[in-house]
Amino acid sequence: MPAGLTREQVAAIAALAHLELDADELDLFARQLGDILTYADQLQRIDTTGVPPTASVLTRHPSDRADQVRPSLTLDEAMANAPDAARDAGLFRVPRVIG
Repeated sequence: MPAGLTREQVAAIAALAHLELDADELDLFARQLGDILTYADQLQRIDTTGVPPTASVLTRHPSDRADQVRPSLTLDEAMANAPDAARDAGLFRVPRVIG
């Protein structure tokens, strides 16, 4: 992996992202992107044999809880304060926001 990218490579990446970079920024980003790629290459070389795949470092999430049936509003109670409810369909009507 190269220690840095060329100014031309950074300019091409910037053009794809529709970014306008001056000469100083091209030099700075060439060095920084090269450093990032070098570090990513180092990470790829780490031996992870025997390490199980991990989706999260947390074993449980606060949202992981058993579902519990609890009393809630009836349909009539839920629709009582709706300004334009379609009670027969059990729906709230709202103004269109996308034309």
